[in-house]
Amino acid sequence: MGGRRLSREMALKVLFQVDLVSTNIEETLKYTFENGKLSDEVKEFTLILVKGVMSNLSEIDKAINNYTNNWSLERITNIDRNILRMAIYEILYLKNIPKSVSINEAVELAKKYGTKSSFSFVNGVLGKIDKNDKIMKKIN
Repeated sequence: MGGRRLSREMALKVLFQVDLVSTNIEETLKYTFENGKLSDEVKEFTLILVKGVMSNLSEIDKAINNYTNNWSLERITNIDRNILRMAIYEILYLKNIPKSVSINEAVELAKKYGTKSSFSFVNGVLGKIDKNDKIMKKIN
């Protein structure tokens, strides 16, 4: 498994736990890093993802609300919500990662950790965001 994919999995686990039981981010990260043999590169990208999502959570959640018709954040499963948060963070803030990579990685996480319909839901929401961004670029 590639370093970034592993980082995304670790970040998802941290975000999931923090979202589910409101644990302390620093303690959850420390526990995650202590209980796995992770390279410095994996730890670094995991930190970028977790801290980036948490620092921009309000804006990211607004984006989710804008692209999920009739779905409140609370109605979206915890795993899908956090996969979307991480992918949207990458799309909006990590310009060195192609959007298609962020979307593909999110879909793969949804297939691995979500329900039977998670991957299509995640793909649909991220596809709308990507399509809207392409439309905005054509207009500008």
